[in-house]
Amino acid sequence: MRLIFAGTPDFAAAALRDLIAAGHDIALVLTQPDRPAGRGMKLTPSAVKVVALAHGLPIAQPATLKDAAAQQQLRAVGAEVMVVAAYGLILPQAVLDLPPRGCLNIHASLLPRWRGAAPIQRAILAGDTETGITIMQMDAGLDTGEMLSKHAIPIEEGDTAQTLHDKLAALGGRAIVNALDALDGLIPEAQDNTQATYAAKLTKEEGLVGWTKPAAEIARAVRAYNPFPGAQTQWQGESLKLWMAQVTDAAGEPGEVLAADKAGIVVACGQGALRITELQRAGGKRLAAAQFLAGCEIKPGERWG
Repeated sequence: MRLIFAGTPDFAAAALRDLIAAGHDIALVLTQPDRPAGRGMKLTPSAVKVVALAHGLPIAQPATLKDAAAQQQLRAVGAEVMVVAAYGLILPQAVLDLPPRGCLNIHASLLPRWRGAAPIQRAILAGDTETGITIMQMDAGLDTGEMLSKHAIPIEEGDTAQTLHDKLAALGGRAIVNALDALDGLIPEAQDNTQATYAAKLTKEEGLVGWTKPAAEIARAVRAYNPFPGAQTQWQGESLKLWMAQVTDAAGEPGEVLAADKAGIVVACGQGALRITELQRAGGKRLAAAQFLAGCEIKPGERWG
């Protein structure tokens, strides 16, 4: 099928690779403009652009799709359908109406739950036991279009936002290939708006740990904010990032260090306690608790936060 692909990060790059492997005629790849990245702030192409370049695909990086020139470029390629995955630009109605078979979105949740920018992280934070991929026909709303297929997977106890992202990226690639193969036979299903929840964009500030919360809630936050923005707390006036932690059966004043040994650093929460097994000082490396304690003395009775 002749298509336009629109996407930017790794999640979208996985789908583009699968579409290429499936033999689809990708007439144009849309992706965000190159952005400064790394310590040198060097202009860096998106993950999708890297894949497109490797396969010699035509690429466009408009700053907006609202102007007539960008829309004419899309119209000129004669694509039957547009596939969109974490693109990052709003598609105006004029663009949604261009492909004869519409614009299909690969969304990383089981809609209508977790519409919006951060569905993977919000699912973990909420304690959801499953999530998945929804292939939907895009409309002018925020992830409100009719659903063509849904594919569920469990959220495992140890899943972080990164591990769940990787599973969903692979699932999304398979799901869009299957949807295009079966497009004529798929029956669109309207979303139940009364069941909708919103997955707000992540901020750095929400990564700050509030030790008065239950340990189970903080443990979910550690997993959900791994790798961004990272769950954070204060220790001796500096910031610590908490990368891996589990709930443990202990009690004390919220933020109080109860134990610190090679098994981890146990900190009391509003309910229960958290055993931190991997953490990082500002400017340092991510370390297992045993390695961290070899270079930093943490004493029971100290207060974090």
